[in-house]
Amino acid sequence: MKLFTGNSHPALAHSVADYLGIELGQLTATKFSDGEIRIMVDESARGNDVFIIQPTCKPSNDTLMELLIMLDAFRRASATRITVVIPYYGYARQDKKVKPREPITARLVANLITVAGANRVVAIDLHADQIQGFFDMPHDNVYASPVLLADIWRHYASDELIVVSPDVGGVVRARAVAKRLDDADLAI
Repeated sequence: MKLFTGNSHPALAHSVADYLGIELGQLTATKFSDGEIRIMVDESARGNDVFIIQPTCKPSNDTLMELLIMLDAFRRASATRITVVIPYYGYARQDKKVKPREPITARLVANLITVAGANRVVAIDLHADQIQGFFDMPHDNVYASPVLLADIWRHYASDELIVVSPDVGGVVRARAVAKRLDDADLAI
């Protein structure tokens, strides 16, 4: 097993590697003079299970493109299996058509990840559960709330807490978290 990351969140990837007791794989992610992303895998991946940790957060265009190019590089480097760990799945907000002529970008990103060479995706707290169905490969949506709630309980009193949903679509999740925090106040 080999673990790699791009420029999106190297500190997270280093923490995971330290926790697993392995070295983070060597990869160079730079840009050409015209701004195009350049990926160089600096060690052999042939015959290995490769894990890529790459949130597709701000700047989402760059981090997503970096992920797609990494996938292509590892597929061409003969990795046996490529698992992508996406702690933040960018472009998830357009997970359904609300108006005519709107794209479903969450589905498009799933297709791009598939075509680029991923064999499995692990995401953290997807914006909407239906995004899992956009992938034609094994996909796991891991919920962070059990870990986060345990940490919140250790550091805060329940009367100090307010759970905030950024939009109406997140109210169900926010309400569930507030309930698990002894009916903490809820704001939308």
